[in-house]
Amino acid sequence: MNDNLEYLKSALDKHPQLKYAITLSFWKTDFLRFYQSQTNYNITKDMHNIAATIYKGKRSCSFDIDDPSKDKIDKALSDAIGMIDSLPEDPDFVDLETDLSIAEPRTVNDNTRLIDLKTKTDILAILAHSAAEHDFELFGTFICNYSSYRTLNSNGLDKSSAESPIYLEVKAVHKSSQVTVLETFGGDNFEHFDAADFQARLLTKIGYAKNPIIDVEPDEYEVILAPRCLAEYTKYLCYAMDARSLDQHSSYFEGKVDQKVFPDHISISDDNTDPEMIRKDYGSGAHIYRPLKLIENGVFRNFLCNQYYHHKLGLPKNGNPASCLKIAPGTASLEEMISHVKRGLYISSLHYMNMINAKQTSLTGLTRDGTFLIEDGKITAVVNNLRFTEKISRILNNIVELEDTAYTIPFSDNYANFDIETVKAPHARVQHFNITSSTKTI
Repeated sequence: MNDNLEYLKSALDKHPQLKYAITLSFWKTDFLRFYQSQTNYNITKDMHNIAATIYKGKRSCSFDIDDPSKDKIDKALSDAIGMIDSLPEDPDFVDLETDLSIAEPRTVNDNTRLIDLKTKTDILAILAHSAAEHDFELFGTFICNYSSYRTLNSNGLDKSSAESPIYLEVKAVHKSSQVTVLETFGGDNFEHFDAADFQARLLTKIGYAKNPIIDVEPDEYEVILAPRCLAEYTKYLCYAMDARSLDQHSSYFEGKVDQKVFPDHISISDDNTDPEMIRKDYGSGAHIYRPLKLIENGVFRNFLCNQYYHHKLGLPKNGNPASCLKIAPGTASLEEMISHVKRGLYISSLHYMNMINAKQTSLTGLTRDGTFLIEDGKITAVVNNLRFTEKISRILNNIVELEDTAYTIPFSDNYANFDIETVKAPHARVQHFNITSSTKTI
């Protein structure tokens, strides 16, 4: 495959008026889906791709080739060169990535080989047996990917990297009530998977899900947000931390660098060095990926800024893609946090979120996979799924406690290349969370 990359590079080097960026990628997956506690199907597939963008002055043209060959490369490059002069200029383009720093070498195991089908099905069989004792069935996916990349550009950049993420999602569904609860594992090192702990956490949620089902009225509630919820809100908040949103004047953080925006106990970073997460070596444009403070003790520190917006806006360049977000834990145990709630909600997961006003960080969405009523410090009932309308900035400002443990939460798009990222987050106790309606359904 590197022969095709070198072939394209040689062809481009014959056109000194052009700049270029090329990425050669190889991707494979081992994807297991299970349904009603049985393996539904297991697929393996792989893909080779070359993606390239050529630049002539301030004009650019991109092409993408699956299963590349010299004939495909010749045609794609000829088409791009023939087209580029007719395309509009980007007046803000200055140059391609100039950071030639190479990441420290690390071992990346191929989890598509290390975690075989028997290992996966054995884990699921144990979980299914324990769930069946409570009249629950399991649904979900167990995905292992392996990707390798090599990126070149006309500034002399030549970098290679690999990653092998793991994504396990188990949804337990009660056979009669249809109440659902969710447990996940993600990372790139399967040695961090604790099967007994995973099973215990799933069974704890199953225990909550056996309570009576009720509705609650629209109101502001004190809530315990599960790590998955806090992680997802933080992912959405990162749109406002991206230099592109600043350029479009849609960023909540415009004019707020080094200003206090959240309470002291809120710290968020983009950290690719945590061994419990899915680690990456390079970010935007193959800029080296380094830990970056975003919120430090409530103070906004940095925008996520690539080469393009570094030149356009004058911001410090970091190339961070917010693929390894971490929310710093606090000092309370989950049991203590729940005990502090007189009447409120435990929210396990979120669904179907949509931004209303990006500048204000306002959005709406639904709760999912286990919303529970808390009364006098104890979980007493299952609550039908609820709609909320909130501002992420308001949620963070209303956090009064954070758990003393942070959990690695995986997110996958579950289509195309099954891209997987992780966020590390604790439980959060939040006051005045705005519930707007009940869906009247589980």
